[in-house]
Amino acid sequence: MRRTYGYFAALVGTVCVAFILAMLFLPLNRTVRSDVLQGFLIGFGLAFVTAQAYARIRAVRVNGWTTMPALGAPGNGVLMRAACAQLFPGPVNTREEAAYWWANTDATGRGLNGRYRYVLRFPPGGLPPTTAFWSLTMGDARNRFVANLLRRYSVSDRSGLVPGPDGSIEVYLQATPPAGGESNWLPAPSGMFILWLRVYEPGPEILAGSYVVPPVARAGGGTP
Repeated sequence: MRRTYGYFAALVGTVCVAFILAMLFLPLNRTVRSDVLQGFLIGFGLAFVTAQAYARIRAVRVNGWTTMPALGAPGNGVLMRAACAQLFPGPVNTREEAAYWWANTDATGRGLNGRYRYVLRFPPGGLPPTTAFWSLTMGDARNRFVANLLRRYSVSDRSGLVPGPDGSIEVYLQATPPAGGESNWLPAPSGMFILWLRVYEPGPEILAGSYVVPPVARAGGGTP
């Protein structure tokens, strides 16, 4: 979960609690209009904080990748749907149709930044199991496509990724072309970025929760 949302949720929660305490213990000139307005604002704020907190509880984070196994389940209640929307906005499919992950930190928890070079290495036989296809998409700090000369905004099992001698697949995540590895290059912006992994018609390992997405490893560049 992006840290900014966490800070904002904490701020909203604090303000809501302060309003409630003030209404209970301080002599205020209350009117129907002010009570309705305060009730609306406090209700909205507490709903947002509750959805954020529940999203943190239900999210699964491994190797810097965040997912929600219950994402898109038809039987989800209002609270679960609100929690899912905090981390995965927009329309989503059921788990049997598609699985989703996102990452904005590397294997050590440091934010992904185009000043550095990164490698996402899928070991031999470790590509996302699927009966359809998978894709890895790059987004900038505002979660928008990254403009680049190749007009390459994602890579997938249909992108012609070149395996290494041992059969592994390395995807290079950096702002400049990697020497000799442009076929496996996913261009990054010069600043912070986010990655989205989508697997359509995921295999049984994903449905069972046993598949683990490899971590994004910093390979160099920038300053410590």
